[in-house]
Amino acid sequence: MTAASPAPAAPLPYRVVERRDETSDTAEIVLEPVVSALPPFVPGQFAMVYAFGIGDIPLSLSGIAGSRLTHTIRAVGAVSGALHALQPGETAGVRGPLGTRWNLPAAAGRDVVVVAGGLGLAPLRPLVHEALAAPQRYGRLNILVGARTPGDLVCTRDIDRWRAAGARVQVTVDRPDDSWQGDVGVVTALLDRARFDPAEAAAFVCGPEVMIRATARDLVHRGLAPDRIRISLERTMHCGTGHCGHCQLGPLLLCRDGPVVTWNRAEHLLSVREL
Repeated sequence: MTAASPAPAAPLPYRVVERRDETSDTAEIVLEPVVSALPPFVPGQFAMVYAFGIGDIPLSLSGIAGSRLTHTIRAVGAVSGALHALQPGETAGVRGPLGTRWNLPAAAGRDVVVVAGGLGLAPLRPLVHEALAAPQRYGRLNILVGARTPGDLVCTRDIDRWRAAGARVQVTVDRPDDSWQGDVGVVTALLDRARFDPAEAAAFVCGPEVMIRATARDLVHRGLAPDRIRISLERTMHCGTGHCGHCQLGPLLLCRDGPVVTWNRAEHLLSVREL
């Protein structure tokens, strides 16, 4: 996994061309360049997205189509709230591409296990599309999705499409409502129904840190090599260029050395208690 080429230091203006509400506090926005486009992004990378006059935050890509960039944004603070509220025709600043990639091509010939918790499905979505675009390159594709409640599920339009395209998709929630007819429980419980050969598989995991740790350890226990488990980590990022140190995790600066790292590299770092 290699870091991206140096990104422009100043954000470029991108216009919202599509917007769709995913949940009560989460929206998907599609951006296209107003004048010039940033260098191409690849699945797993992120951008620093700027709400003019307020600030910027790191946002993973939930969709990549040429120069069009899709972000799935949950309103949890001033910047994310402002970006979440953007409507078609309005603009934001975008800087990138930043960070490391999922590197799905390294899994060629192997079964693929994608495990997502909550909003963690959004950064994995481009990887799923990449796998489905070249099914002959990979083995069985398993997509395991967990959410707190049915109302917290994102990318719901994609799930039926992925099943129709041949992926084995399982979905579970922690707290069902009266209308929920699916599985109930933590996402790791779905691993029992996934179809993969641990000796010949690669896994990609994104979600809350506690879910990442539990999933990675379960996969290793089943026989998956730690260097074939890729996870996406999150820490507070300010500069996005590896200079300020806000996103430091041990020897890693996640805006530069992450967010995607292998489990054998991250396991001991996530085992250290932070003060």
